[in-house]
Amino acid sequence: MHKSIQELFERLPREFRVLYRQFLLRVVDLEALSIQADVIGFLGQFAGVLIMLSMIFVVRLVGPTMMMPPALVPAFLSGAAWSSEQLTISTMMLVVGIITVITWDATFPDRRDVMVLSPLPITPLTILSAKVSASLSVLGLAVLMLNLATGLVYPSFLGSLHGSLWGVPRFFVAYWFTMIAASLFLYGSVLTVQGFTSLLLPRRVFLRLSAILQLVAFGFFLGVYFLSPTIPTLAEWQAPENQWWLACSPTYWFFAVFNQLNGSLPTELAGLALRAWIALGIAVVGATASLMLCYLRTMKKTVEEPDLVPGASGLHWTPRLGNPLQSAIVHFSFRSLTRSRQHRVAFAFFLAIVFAIALAVLRGELSTAAPEPLSPDFLMSTYMMMAFAILGLRSVFSLPISLTANWVLRTTQLCPSQKYIAATRRSMLVLAVVPAWLLSALLSFPLRPFAQVGGHLAVLALFGWILAELSLIGFYKVPFTCSFLPGKTNFQIVFWGFFVLFITVAIPLMFQEWEALHELSLYVRMVAVLIVVAAALWASNLYRAKSAILYFEELPDEMITTLGLMSM
Repeated sequence: MHKSIQELFERLPREFRVLYRQFLLRVVDLEALSIQADVIGFLGQFAGVLIMLSMIFVVRLVGPTMMMPPALVPAFLSGAAWSSEQLTISTMMLVVGIITVITWDATFPDRRDVMVLSPLPITPLTILSAKVSASLSVLGLAVLMLNLATGLVYPSFLGSLHGSLWGVPRFFVAYWFTMIAASLFLYGSVLTVQGFTSLLLPRRVFLRLSAILQLVAFGFFLGVYFLSPTIPTLAEWQAPENQWWLACSPTYWFFAVFNQLNGSLPTELAGLALRAWIALGIAVVGATASLMLCYLRTMKKTVEEPDLVPGASGLHWTPRLGNPLQSAIVHFSFRSLTRSRQHRVAFAFFLAIVFAIALAVLRGELSTAAPEPLSPDFLMSTYMMMAFAILGLRSVFSLPISLTANWVLRTTQLCPSQKYIAATRRSMLVLAVVPAWLLSALLSFPLRPFAQVGGHLAVLALFGWILAELSLIGFYKVPFTCSFLPGKTNFQIVFWGFFVLFITVAIPLMFQEWEALHELSLYVRMVAVLIVVAAALWASNLYRAKSAILYFEELPDEMITTLGLMSM
């Protein structure tokens, strides 16, 4: 089968095959996210995570049936069917949404495409076809891997509930068609919004608005996933309090399509299925039209109009965040995160984790009317939000934004190195520690008693300070300005290594704080220890910074190459 696919691929036009391979490497920034920029390794790890998630869904449904009498299995599966199907569809749409946001600009032409490909005898339609095919390849891999286990196990378990000979194959076809249709709807909707926005606005304004839309889309997909309720019965589908969710959430629309194709859709939900079919048609037609118009009408704008919007005349005010050098580097770091797609996407991955944890906490608080007591789960959630915010910012600090920033700071270094290192610390505190702390404070308002909540926020501030100091040990460069050696990030190793280390440290700290919040003397001793640790790390970094030398170039390790000849 692999050989036949390869032969079919070789029959395609050579221009398409070459562009497809190149665009496939650029769908995701492999230099920043993969180990040694290995495409196969990255896609393999990506597929492995999705397969594991699919296996978890299968165990969640099938596992309880292994521990109950066979006579009770049909009743259990019948009750759990709707919940499992809704969870699978909503997770599929979340994964597709996140992939679409990560590959935000991968489908539309950029300046490099126009400058390199315009002089060549390649039609815009060939470029468009290659880019869309590359993006759909990654999207198709995600759909296949995420549903690899559920798409095979669910039909055999849930399809047999219909009792007919065609129940299992019909369930199988309905399941896979629904997953593909939901993915195309979400992918097409994002492309439609991007395409028509770029057509209606000047390119430089679109680039600024596109960054905002990308971050909003991250938050929107996560918010819908974590805040949307699961509706397991027909009576709850007909309840007045759920009608707003049914009307607005595409998850329920495609759940209705799945049951319509499966032959189990109640007549009361036929309108939701019709809404899904209409939305799918609009998304596909809109994406096709917007992409065609962009490649035929706006490719010249990519070269003719600047990418950055010139500053508008009028009064400008920027907050002072320390001395002038510290303020300049903090503002430079913030603008790098908002203007650079590479930094924005990498940092948004960690912000998505922070936002997901916050939404999970918020959903639990919204489900109870009375004020909740402070719990160990809330302590752990705030620790995780703080840790991932700091890890995310520290991860993107090493990625350069432009060579211009490199030589400007190198030629204007009038202050000692310790002043620049102090400004880097200020950037970490302002852009990671303070936002995570404020988010935790907002989530703690419904919690009681206030004395314990205030005590925890004080401990959380010290915890963030300690993590910030630890993350900057040996970091003697200005954020986003040091040249970068491709393939050395080892993103997966850093992420999972940090996660394991964090769990081993945070769990004992959580139990220690939980006991301290109920005993004043223990709390005073704990805060004193944290202050001493934070002050010691700060003093150590300050002492090292006095003799440190800023570096702006990452050089490869010196290696001695031998011919491997042995003397006889």
